[in-house]
Amino acid sequence: MIRTATRDDVPTILRFVRELAEYERAAHEVHATEADLERDLFGPTPAANALIAEDADGTPQGFALWFTSYSTWLGKPGVYLEDLYVTPDSRGGGHGRALLAELARIAVERGYGRVEWSVLDWNDPAIGFYKSLGATPQDEWTVYRLTGKALDDLGRR
Repeated sequence: MIRTATRDDVPTILRFVRELAEYERAAHEVHATEADLERDLFGPTPAANALIAEDADGTPQGFALWFTSYSTWLGKPGVYLEDLYVTPDSRGGGHGRALLAELARIAVERGYGRVEWSVLDWNDPAIGFYKSLGATPQDEWTVYRLTGKALDDLGRR
C-alpha cells in the first residue's frame, strides 16, 4: 500500500498538494510546479522525500512529503512531515495510518528521535486521527514564518 515516490509520481504529487491546499482553504498559496518538485525530490541534492499510498489496484490515493530535521535537545535527527494527504473517498481506509507508520518505521530504523508536523487548529478530523495514534500537541510552541517581502528584506541586509 505504501511505496517511495518516483519521478513518474510528480504530477500526482502536485495534484495532491493542490487538493490539500484547497481543503486547507489556501489554494491561492500554491506556487509549486512539477519542475520544482522534480528538482527538489529527485534532483542532485534532494530537499525532501515522498511516499505514495496506493489502493489494491495501484491507484495513488495519498502521499506524505517529509524531510530530515534535527533536534539539538535530543542530539538526533528527526522527520518533519510537511504534507500528509489522502483523497476524500479513501479516508478511513487506512492509508493515512499506513503513511505515518512507514514514516515511524523510517525514523526508528535510522535512529531518529521524533516525527513531527503541524496541523491547522480547525482541522478536527485530522487532530482526532493524530491523537488516536498517540501523537501529542505541542501547545506551548508558536510557529513563526518569514516569507515573501519580509524574508527578502531581512536576507538582503
